[in-house]
Amino acid sequence: QVQLVESGGGSVEAGDSLRLSCAVSGRTFGVRHLGWFRQAPGKEREFVAAISWSGSTTNAADSVKGRFTISRDNARNTVDLRMNTLNPEDTAVYYCAASRLLGPSPPQARLYEYWGQGTQVTVSA
Repeated sequence: QVQLVESGGGSVEAGDSLRLSCAVSGRTFGVRHLGWFRQAPGKEREFVAAISWSGSTTNAADSVKGRFTISRDNARNTVDLRMNTLNPEDTAVYYCAASRLLGPSPPQARLYEYWGQGTQVTVSA
């Protein structure tokens, strides 16, 4: 099993920044991608960003490009999401996920086998 534990959520105002971190542990052999997803009340879980296990390739949703940056700290075995210029539409529970899929980092939630418990991000206007 792979364990994922998110941290860093909170309540901020529009225009502020936050950094989320996800600690990865357990049987990580074969994990090829780490991703961040979010789910707002009444909405489906949506892709935010993903990174290869090595940290060499990344991709992100159009809605966050230029504002959010995903990065990998191999020494600490974490995957971080730096979020700048937050707006109320970014309010959601943010989840970290891991995938063993071959190929590019997938944006589909169903292709990630392991999930963290989520961390709440609330952005007020």
